[in-house]
Amino acid sequence: MRAAMPQPERGFTIMELMIATAIFLVICGAMFGLLQLSQQKYSSETQLSGAFQETRLAIDQIVRDFNVSGFPSQGVFSTLPANTAKYALSPVAWSPNYLANTPCALASPPLGAPCTTPGDFDLILESDFGNGVTWIRYQLIGTTLFRSVVLKAPVTDPAGATSDPAVMVPFLTNVMNSPAQPVFRFTCDTPAGLQPCPAAGNSGVPNRIRDVDITLIVQTRRPDLQTGKLTLVELDGRGHRLNPSN
Repeated sequence: MRAAMPQPERGFTIMELMIATAIFLVICGAMFGLLQLSQQKYSSETQLSGAFQETRLAIDQIVRDFNVSGFPSQGVFSTLPANTAKYALSPVAWSPNYLANTPCALASPPLGAPCTTPGDFDLILESDFGNGVTWIRYQLIGTTLFRSVVLKAPVTDPAGATSDPAVMVPFLTNVMNSPAQPVFRFTCDTPAGLQPCPAAGNSGVPNRIRDVDITLIVQTRRPDLQTGKLTLVELDGRGHRLNPSN
């Protein structure tokens, strides 16, 4: 018998290898494109979430401070202490004329001098926050919202005491509020009920502020990787002081 001749083995042709390689490269390209898109989306959402969280925490802190402002008021003492640092003269401190106990004007017609503080971007709260009567100031300078905490001292202007660089701490950065979009808007107690302080006439003075509306517009620190643009986060909050006696 004649032995069977071995059949030659057939491999892939050059054309088949080239087609398979091209398909593989297309699949890899699509996978890396999706991975890059996913990374960009994750980075953008992380930045946005970080800005949102920082802004929300800032608003919550301001609201908490405002809600408990004005304690202890003068009305809780049978005999008013001679030391004015033992009580809160008002939930909201002001400048100028604080030392003369004459509120500045938040409205027209004015009562006393126009307010330097409180204002659209500046707020000083006065209360016992746990360590004695304290001034807490929130002030927007440039794009940084600063927070100052100072123990109240007699015969001392609160605006001056809280302007010391040693006590001014950056509280929130990249704040993009403008004159058309103030950080603080105030509502005052009037005989006719609650009214926006600038419209409250002679009742629009700091010691009659009842509510504060807070708006913070914060910009992300880096551009969005997808759009190449910076993103803005805008959040609102409202503080309502609980102490009705001053």
